[in-house]
Amino acid sequence: MEGMNQTQVTEFVLLGFSHGQPFLFALFLAIYLATLLGNSAILSLVSLDPHLHSPMYFFLSHLSCLDLCYSSVTVPKILANALRPQATISYRGCLAQMFFLMWCAGAECALLAVMAYDRYAAVCQPLHYTQAMSRSTCAMAAAGCWLWGLLDSAMHTLLAARLSFCGAAQLQHIFCDVPPLLGAACSNTRPNELALHVSSIFVGLSPFLLVVISYLCILATVLGMPLATSRRKAFSTCSSHLLVVTLYFVAANLNYNRPSSGYSLAADTLVSALYCIITPMLNPLIYSLRNQEVWGALRKVV
Repeated sequence: MEGMNQTQVTEFVLLGFSHGQPFLFALFLAIYLATLLGNSAILSLVSLDPHLHSPMYFFLSHLSCLDLCYSSVTVPKILANALRPQATISYRGCLAQMFFLMWCAGAECALLAVMAYDRYAAVCQPLHYTQAMSRSTCAMAAAGCWLWGLLDSAMHTLLAARLSFCGAAQLQHIFCDVPPLLGAACSNTRPNELALHVSSIFVGLSPFLLVVISYLCILATVLGMPLATSRRKAFSTCSSHLLVVTLYFVAANLNYNRPSSGYSLAADTLVSALYCIITPMLNPLIYSLRNQEVWGALRKVV
């Protein structure tokens, strides 16, 4: 009976579009175009300028690629639904959207931890930096991040595919994600909730702790430097990444570790938009505004 209910669901109605569709369309279109422009510029500059062929910018290019995927998974469908009388997404399209979204989320958590270790190696172990962050090591680390996200996403998607939805399948959201799917299901969601909590620890909390430990070591090393100019240079190379990490993990925690009572529809939409729509737009800005190497590469290209 549970399987019959599930196969009868062909599409979900997205309730986050009840008001202000033209405004949402204009807003998300502007954000999406800015995201495409900023992250594509980072990818192009890292590829074209030999001065940016270093581990830090290698990982930054992967971060830009992830941000492009984040936005492209969600925003085009949001734009299409913003112009329709009723916002919907097919059942298979919903699972596919959730799969790629969770893939990007898991991969980005791991990548931010790897980027923090790269800064730790550069500041705390400069004599061994070239050996510790060799080209093969960086390639394996980047591949491991993508694989880590893929495995996490596959687990959540397989569990979500077993859920049953009774009556009108409505999602309190503007796109498909694990929390709104669990809220709409009429079958047992305990395995999904357990997987989400376990994932929050291993995929979310563990990389965050690695970032914190890396930056505590960096802080201790920087404070021990005798020259103020050396301290400023070390802090300047880490401040952008630290800001990106803080923004991402705070938004991710609000999105996936929500209170038992849940958020209102407006708050839920705002939190998720900050997590996977606005953050990908801000990342290239954060990395480029105070980065003289990126500006120098941009001036050469222009």
